[in-house]
Amino acid sequence: MVGSEVQKELIKRNKYQVRVLTTSPEKASALPSGVEGIVGNVDDAASLEKAFQGINAVFMVNQHTLTEVEQGKNVINAAVKANVKKFVYQSIHLTRNAPHVDHFRSKALLEDAIMESGLNYVFISPNNFYQNDHNFFRQAVTDYQLYIQPLGSVGVSRVDVRDIAVAVANVLQTTDFDGKNVALVGPEALTAEQTAHILTDVLGYQVNYVGDDLGSFKETLYPFVPKWQVDDWADMYGFFQKDGLKATKAEVAQLTILLGRKPRSYREYLQDYQEAFRQTATV
Repeated sequence: MVGSEVQKELIKRNKYQVRVLTTSPEKASALPSGVEGIVGNVDDAASLEKAFQGINAVFMVNQHTLTEVEQGKNVINAAVKANVKKFVYQSIHLTRNAPHVDHFRSKALLEDAIMESGLNYVFISPNNFYQNDHNFFRQAVTDYQLYIQPLGSVGVSRVDVRDIAVAVANVLQTTDFDGKNVALVGPEALTAEQTAHILTDVLGYQVNYVGDDLGSFKETLYPFVPKWQVDDWADMYGFFQKDGLKATKAEVAQLTILLGRKPRSYREYLQDYQEAFRQTATV
């Protein structure tokens, strides 16, 4: 979700030569005009040498895998060898608050590796994505009028992926955020019930929150997603339900400065994407 939006934002600005690393020759050849696709594999350190030749800045966004830390370190080492001037890394908002969640812990380890590398870095640290709702949870909304993402009742300051792309492009253009960790968040912390209420209001049909039962959540996903990944997600949602993932006023203010405007709200996201939720809805 993020990489393609960052690519679009960089192309739109017409200030950069953009190179995209992919494991697939087909994907490399299908990239938009003006974008250089190069085939490599973050599991294979040797394959990264060519990819990093002549690169001034890197944006690294990792898929969560069982070897995520090793993959990330291969990229960091390649950037060091290539004398990259700026390294922008997508971490997670408040990643060190939940070391028991596997994909939070891996991000913290990679933050440490980047700081130890001597690279000039910026960490951009998104909260949960609004876009998860139409990419992963839309069918439950449209077919059954249920919101099934178990966010709980404390509050999560979710973010629009399009704001992440603008933030990445902006930190590449300034030194103001070098060496900083920037929270990528929405303007308000919403509970699952509040989220369902906004869905109801914007979409024009009743959407109810299914509840916080993580056991049922896992059993629903086990047939479709690797067990280790489902268990990791459940640990994350358990953290959300217990502690939330709320932004401070200072974090929202910092992001507002970086974006040059207020971050998008969940309601604004839904208004832009509401057609995706209307396709099979029964009112």
